[in-house]
Amino acid sequence: MGSTAYGPGVMLRDADTYWHLAAARWMVEHGSVPTVDTFSHSMHGAPWTAFEWLSELVMLGAHQLGGWAGLVALSASCFGLVLALLMRFLLARMEPVHALLFTGLAAGMMLTHLLARPHVMAWVLLALWISALVNAAEARRRPPWWLLGVMVLWANMHGSFLLGLMLGFGMALEAVLAHPRGTRMAAAKPWMLFVALSMGAALLTPSGWGVLGHAIHIVRMKTALAVIGEWVSPNFQQGSPLELWLLLVLALALSGRVRLPWLRLVLVLGLVHLALKHQRNIAVLGLVSPFLVAAPFARQWYASGNPNRDAQALDRWFLALAAPARPAAIAVCVAATALFAAASMHLRPPAPAPMITPKAAIDAAVAAGAKGPVLNDYVFGGFLIHEGVPVFIDGRADMYGDAFLEKLVDALRLKDRKLFVEFLNEYRFGWTLLTPGTLANSVLDDLPGWRRVYADDTAVVHVRVDTVPAR
Repeated sequence: MGSTAYGPGVMLRDADTYWHLAAARWMVEHGSVPTVDTFSHSMHGAPWTAFEWLSELVMLGAHQLGGWAGLVALSASCFGLVLALLMRFLLARMEPVHALLFTGLAAGMMLTHLLARPHVMAWVLLALWISALVNAAEARRRPPWWLLGVMVLWANMHGSFLLGLMLGFGMALEAVLAHPRGTRMAAAKPWMLFVALSMGAALLTPSGWGVLGHAIHIVRMKTALAVIGEWVSPNFQQGSPLELWLLLVLALALSGRVRLPWLRLVLVLGLVHLALKHQRNIAVLGLVSPFLVAAPFARQWYASGNPNRDAQALDRWFLALAAPARPAAIAVCVAATALFAAASMHLRPPAPAPMITPKAAIDAAVAAGAKGPVLNDYVFGGFLIHEGVPVFIDGRADMYGDAFLEKLVDALRLKDRKLFVEFLNEYRFGWTLLTPGTLANSVLDDLPGWRRVYADDTAVVHVRVDTVPAR
């Protein structure tokens, strides 16, 4: 995923940002949400719906207003808003120093997947959703109905709305069981209605029931989840925020500092499972778990007999900040943040990472007379789509499917040299755009009818110079 050094440009290190913008541009031009693929030559005309259409339009608007700096500002603002919502939630339940530590740990875990992509906007909806549900359950109130509007937005912005439905069911069950036995039926009615209406709200998308099928289809994929970086399991050979989180939680649990109600324990364990299975879910674990752990942790901390509440100046300062914000203060903060962001972005405008932007390689291919379909590396698909070049593969793994991805992986990894040559001839590729470390480059260097025309640290280009298929 690029350098581990962090800065504004790191939010633009993912190739999917490019095709999200291209999809939004297509929607604006055609006035509808696409239902078939128009961006590839390998799957042209295949069923494909832009399920994240609303997020993509927002991204395009930010890009048109402020360029790449606008996209970075959008993602950074969503990130900051999520942390503000989390911090305010925690300050109502625990000592400020603890709230700061929980928020800092959540921020570190979310930074692992902070990109200019739709899921960052969905984080805001997730924070609103879980905070409102936990507040209602702990206060033994019915869930707020305005959350149904949040679910409609969420289902049109990102597939993580399914997690919201599951969390909603879990919190509904906890809220009902918290009531005495004789009153549970009455308490269950508004929560059952809320869960049912939430599921109905999730279907208010251009694809209707298809949005559920799409999310389930992605979860059931095997090859894609095994080879795409963000879907693989985290690597613990290097230090990570997830490792720190796990060690802290184990320490708290083994020392008896925190004991969760069984339903919240199930939810947290489920989130841990998702984070251990797919590293993109580390951010979700970091965001959601403080909302579930905060109240039990605070109760047991204060019950320990030495909470030391408000003993430090830091605590008193943060408690003053925890008071409800006034509209004027909010307006001043928003204006100051916008001015600072505008100034900082123009001092050093961010740009997409070179590793996903092979502009020089594509120019060299055109200059060399490259014609016909391109065999491109997965990481270059987004930029090619953005530049109007039909791709062989890109980040829409749900459309290509496991069989297609497995065929590509086997060919590029040279599982069989003859298989690779047959692969080239089957799709009648006219040129290739692959990363320097791809084994197939060495075969293309020696393959009759092919010529290397460009190479740098980002990409290697080979062009077919003989129309007769290689053997």
